[in-house]
Amino acid sequence: MSDKLLRLKTPISKDEIVKLRTGDKALLSGRILTARDAAHKLMVEKRPDFLRAYLKDSVIYHCGPIVKKGDDGAWSFISAGPTTSSREEPYEAAVIAEYGVRGIIGKGGMGPKTMQGLMTSGAVYFHAIGGTGALTAKRVVKVEEVLLLEELGSPEAFWVINVEDFPLVVTMDSAGNSLHKEVAESSEKRAQELLAKI
Repeated sequence: MSDKLLRLKTPISKDEIVKLRTGDKALLSGRILTARDAAHKLMVEKRPDFLRAYLKDSVIYHCGPIVKKGDDGAWSFISAGPTTSSREEPYEAAVIAEYGVRGIIGKGGMGPKTMQGLMTSGAVYFHAIGGTGALTAKRVVKVEEVLLLEELGSPEAFWVINVEDFPLVVTMDSAGNSLHKEVAESSEKRAQELLAKI
C-alpha cells in the first residue's frame, strides 16, 4: 500500500492495473460507463458488440444517476453516488472477461467469483465514497451519450461519461487481496472474542 495519490486515466492498460494494490488511493479521469443490474444481465446474456469500444481497458461504474436534461438537449448528472456492488456478483467476472474491463467502481466490495475474475483478467475493484452523490456528480464533467435509455430506463441505462479526478481507493486487486474480506474476517474474530467473555 502506497501513501502516494495515484493519477489514472482511461484507457488503462493491464500492465498499469496489475501494479495496483489494495489501499492504493487514486484520482481517475477519462471516459467511463455506468452499468447496473439490467445492464449487466444484458451484457452477459446478449454480449452486444457495440459496447466493446466503450469498455475495452476502461471502467464500469455501479451507479444509477439522477440526471437532468437542459434546454439545449445536453444531459448532466445531479447525483452520482455508487450503488451496492454485490448485486452484480453473478455477472461481473463474465463481463470483465468478455469486454476487457480494467476496473469496477462501486461500494461494499464483491465476492469470490468477481475476485477470481479480477485475478484471471487483470482488473481491480475501486471503492467510491457512498452518501456523497451530489459531490460525486461534480466529478462528472461531461455526459457524452446515453445508451439504451428507452429500453432500460434512466437508472439502468448505460451512461457514457467523462470524469475528472474521481476519488477512489483500490479495495480488491488482481493479486487476490481484498480489504472487504480482511475487515469481515477481523470483525468476526473480534466478535467471537467478545462472545467468549460473556
